Amino acid sequence: MFCTTGLPSDIVVEVGDMSFHLHKFPLLSRSGVMERLIAEASKEGEENCVINLHDSPGGAKTFELVAKFCYGVKLELTSSNVVYLHCAAEHLEMTEDYGEGNLIMQTETFFNQVVLQNWKDSLKALQTCDDSLPYAEELHITKRCIESLATKAYTDPNLLGWPTMEYGPMQSPGGSVLWNGISTGARPKNSSSNWWYEDVSTLSFPLYKRLISIMESRGIREEIIAGSLVFYAKKYLPGLNRRQGASESSSRLLAVALAPPSEEDQKTFLEDIDRLLPMQKGLVPTKFLFGLLRTALILKASPSCLSNLEKRIGMQLDQATLEDLLMPSFSYSMETLYNVDCVQRILDHFLAMDQISGGASGGASGGASPSACSVDDGQLIGSPSLTPITMVAKLIDGYLAEVAPDVNLKLSKFQALAAAVPDYARPLDDGLYRAIDIYLKSHQWLAESDREQLCRLMDCQKLSLEACSHAAQNERLPLRIIVQVLFFEQLQLRTSIAGCFLVSDNLDGSRQLRSGIVGSTEGGWATAVRENQVLKVGMDNMRMRVSELEKECSNMRQEIEKMGRTKASSTWGNVSKKFGFKLKSQMCSAQEGAVSNQKNNFNAKAKDRLGKLKKY
Repeated sequence: MFCTTGLPSDIVVEVGDMSFHLHKFPLLSRSGVMERLIAEASKEGEENCVINLHDSPGGAKTFELVAKFCYGVKLELTSSNVVYLHCAAEHLEMTEDYGEGNLIMQTETFFNQVVLQNWKDSLKALQTCDDSLPYAEELHITKRCIESLATKAYTDPNLLGWPTMEYGPMQSPGGSVLWNGISTGARPKNSSSNWWYEDVSTLSFPLYKRLISIMESRGIREEIIAGSLVFYAKKYLPGLNRRQGASESSSRLLAVALAPPSEEDQKTFLEDIDRLLPMQKGLVPTKFLFGLLRTALILKASPSCLSNLEKRIGMQLDQATLEDLLMPSFSYSMETLYNVDCVQRILDHFLAMDQISGGASGGASGGASPSACSVDDGQLIGSPSLTPITMVAKLIDGYLAEVAPDVNLKLSKFQALAAAVPDYARPLDDGLYRAIDIYLKSHQWLAESDREQLCRLMDCQKLSLEACSHAAQNERLPLRIIVQVLFFEQLQLRTSIAGCFLVSDNLDGSRQLRSGIVGSTEGGWATAVRENQVLKVGMDNMRMRVSELEKECSNMRQEIEKMGRTKASSTWGNVSKKFGFKLKSQMCSAQEGAVSNQKNNFNAKAKDRLGKLKKY
């Protein structure tokens, strides 16, 4: 580059790949460094004075502006070049000793009075600090920019009218919208607490970490800090965008598309994000934590990072979905399709936290016996409200049903995960029964003892009538389990019938009381007819179900008698022990008689009820 002043140049300054052909006097009159270097070159008697400034901050582009300043050209200072110029001026010792209003004073004044007073300019100046290290650090420029941003992020931008990227360029310093450069008085829309997320995501990660640390020390709420970290991580971790829409994913990948980070850089970045995230429950979305864990498993993050993510998820497992839990196995050493071990550890963390906190689920129901969870017509008697642990139990049962078809899933892992959920957490065992049935269907080679051991995980008393009906005809279940299901189904049916009779008697008493007081009316007659029709339908359904149970019990008795014919009389005792009965073979007959008697009583009451109806 040549200076076109009409005079031949007497010095060459080399900055990087650029050579500047200049004059000595303008340079040495403004810079102490140039004065010394020119003096040293003159002592050596070199005809062509050549000075190397390869370490000049900002490179050749910034030195060109410095040279113009030395020649008296007025510079236009902006937030994009003030850091470079200030660092270069300090490096060249352009102080007031070498002329009033020298470059150091001008850049320092502009930086303090303009840049630090504005959010957008402070952000741009901080972005340029990456190219000026370590000069920007020595001059405390980076620190001042970060503190300025932290202070402004803590304050409502609408109060002071700081412009942000959300508002765009058509806004006055006072905050009103501009039209052709004239303030219209219209105010932009109010900003929420996350208005600065997009802006600070343009910073490099080292500067971003420092900014977040300063914000925490200034008292910004942890949920706001966590939201910024989530936004930043989604922008620079490609693996987290797998489940997002195409437009959102492509826009966020645009920043890393030109120079995608290596796997090692991504792993380091993810581990740093994990350390910065707050540990409190509910501050970070559960779906985002599962995305981090899935990415950490792919990148083979450190064990401490994986453990921390599993603990975070365990603290709020009740907020997860089945889709979140279905994490594939990324390790070649694991034979299963899904990472069951990881889900087991997450569940253990949740149960440990639930026990420590003494949650309503554990405290209210933890000491309840299984018999307290009796079932009537598929409804739980005295069941608690839907608590976090009941939600997790339902989630785990659904997960077991999804992983059960995997032929490589070992019985011990399936049992361990199913048994980890406390008994009181399952109001009904229908979900667990479904998972067990799917597992037995996909693992037909299991021995009878293993099948019985697996079926002991569920409580037959906590199966609904629909589940009992299915289990009674399920050939995959062990015979002993089928007998238990039939027995408890009879008990449930008897309870239902007794409840119907109780309701019927109550209706009779209440209707007689009403007739004694107000007399029978035409409207009362219509109501009575409708109620009796409903009751009759219910009794018919009960009669049919009792008949079905009688047939099933009779068939079971015949099978047991056939087994007894082929063995000695002592063998019957062993068969009884195998099926868990302490009664004799007449049990089924006795039960059949009891059910038959109850049926006769049921019919008698029904006839009596219809007889009363005809008297109207």
